Amino acid sequence: MTQPRGADSLSGQSLDEGGARTARWAFIRTESGSATVLLAATLAALAWANLGTDSYETFWQTHLSVRLGDSGVSLDLREWVNSGLMTLFFLVVGLEARREFDMGELRERRRLTLPLLAGLSGMAVPVLIYLAINAGDSSVHGWGAAMSTDTAFALGMLALLGTRFPRRLHTFILTVAVVDDFVALVVIAVAYSDHVDVPALLVALALFVVIGLVRAAKVRRGTIYGVLGVITWVAVLKSGVDPVVVGLVIGLLTFAHPASRAELERATGLFRSFREQPTPELERTARLGMAAALSPNERLQRMYHPWTSYVIVPLFALANAGITLNAELISGAFGSPVTLGILIGYVVGKPVGIIGTTALTTRLSRGRLRPPVGWGAVVGGGTIAGVGFTVSLLIATLAFQGEQLDQAKVGVLSAVLCSFALTWLVSVVISALPRPARSRALLGTGQSLVDLAVPVDPERDHIRGPLDAPVTLVEYGDFECPFCGRAEPVVRELLAGFGDVRYVWRHLPLPDVHPRARLAAIAAEAAAEQGAFWEMLDHLLEHQDALKPTDLVAHAETLGLDVDEFRIALRARSGAERIAEDEESADLSGVSGTPTFFVNGRRHHGSYDIDGLTAAVRVAKERALLQR
Repeated sequence: MTQPRGADSLSGQSLDEGGARTARWAFIRTESGSATVLLAATLAALAWANLGTDSYETFWQTHLSVRLGDSGVSLDLREWVNSGLMTLFFLVVGLEARREFDMGELRERRRLTLPLLAGLSGMAVPVLIYLAINAGDSSVHGWGAAMSTDTAFALGMLALLGTRFPRRLHTFILTVAVVDDFVALVVIAVAYSDHVDVPALLVALALFVVIGLVRAAKVRRGTIYGVLGVITWVAVLKSGVDPVVVGLVIGLLTFAHPASRAELERATGLFRSFREQPTPELERTARLGMAAALSPNERLQRMYHPWTSYVIVPLFALANAGITLNAELISGAFGSPVTLGILIGYVVGKPVGIIGTTALTTRLSRGRLRPPVGWGAVVGGGTIAGVGFTVSLLIATLAFQGEQLDQAKVGVLSAVLCSFALTWLVSVVISALPRPARSRALLGTGQSLVDLAVPVDPERDHIRGPLDAPVTLVEYGDFECPFCGRAEPVVRELLAGFGDVRYVWRHLPLPDVHPRARLAAIAAEAAAEQGAFWEMLDHLLEHQDALKPTDLVAHAETLGLDVDEFRIALRARSGAERIAEDEESADLSGVSGTPTFFVNGRRHHGSYDIDGLTAAVRVAKERALLQR
């Protein structure tokens, strides 16, 4: 799991004061931010197609060939974008799906059932609507253009609605969209590919096996995977199957895992070696060691995700969204079964499929399978899932030509506008509800996935605040960590603002970067033996530059402790066993950097300034009260 930005570890994250973010929220923020660029590219395509009709088509139909000896690939620019660059887009989709499966909400496998069923139903209902409208018409073969949610646009439009919907809705929609994308690629490969060349397809399948074996051998050199990926892409292209499937398969094969403390400590040692002797060889070793601490999944996401979101997908929109708009086309389109099938399929079929299946699954499972959000948020998620763009246009370009293709594009663009309008309307209705009803509609009563491996034990843990508080804030901290020092007044302000929050401190000294942190933790435990743990904690965090043994004794004297007893406890390291238990619990929870916060057992992935923590505590409190 991604370490907090600003967290005191060598996990490869940049150090700043912007706050902690995980890979999931980095993914969602990038998708949301790219929605503006995607919208701009769509408008640019429409303007280009209407102001320079000939130049638009002429440019994208220009052929580009790449040859090596007698072999090569020759595609027009639009095909290079749709079948080439979009492979990287689906690679990122596969990486995020794998990350969710290994480390996110879906690591508890039963939670996969509901979004899987909702995703499949959210595709099947629009397809049935499209088939019903186009029955007996030659356009019936374009049913695939009416089924897939656009991840970037859907999440981007949710971001435009701000805090009207809970963050967990983003994860739910992301999972549904991944199901959409996976099934859509299968549909492309089966229903919209040319005649299949069996020998080339067998070569591609053999190469997938080779990639799996290389991954199983824990080979980390990116160039090897890059070469194998390109060769596999060419083999799939030659087989007649759309090669974008290569990206998704490779993404799904790339495991995700949190950076362990052992790997981070090894990276610290390599960096120190380079610091002591800055040679090119040690620089390379240190760089590779720090990269190895992160999972390949995270490194590939950080490498490709911004490019796919801000360059490739907008370029796809620029290449495919251009249609010449005129009164004849618009009037003809809205009387066309192609346009109506896509529009009604998305705007009506998507919400019906997702909301209906979610409700039916929850009822049949007697509540064992339920959405991670309230029913108001589910309705908003169902309507925003009607935003189909990227994959819908991709299939439309494979299924249609000429006038029918223009009609399909009108349907896709109209569905984007209508779905956003419906989602906005849902948010307005929910906002008008009384606060208790609004909280229930948005948050629901489903049990949250618990990230904290070792529950808080009032008999053991250091607790500040009422024991029966509805919200528990756990911090894993290091007394020498400057970011923990900066977080301490924030926590103090938070506790002053909420009278019903209990705060728990657990030790996580990082001796490879903070050599005095473990002794400071032992000093805090020595003070705890005299009933002054919290006084010592506050004092240590206020004097992080004074943690030598003599300083610690001086701190004990300042706090009015029995200095002789404190010295004995310090020499005996009597709190070392308890600190080791905290470290073990941190490892079990995937924590390797400080500060790391948990709110009611859920890892806090936002910033740890007062606004970020207050928002997390407020939501946790509302959810806890709903479950009582």
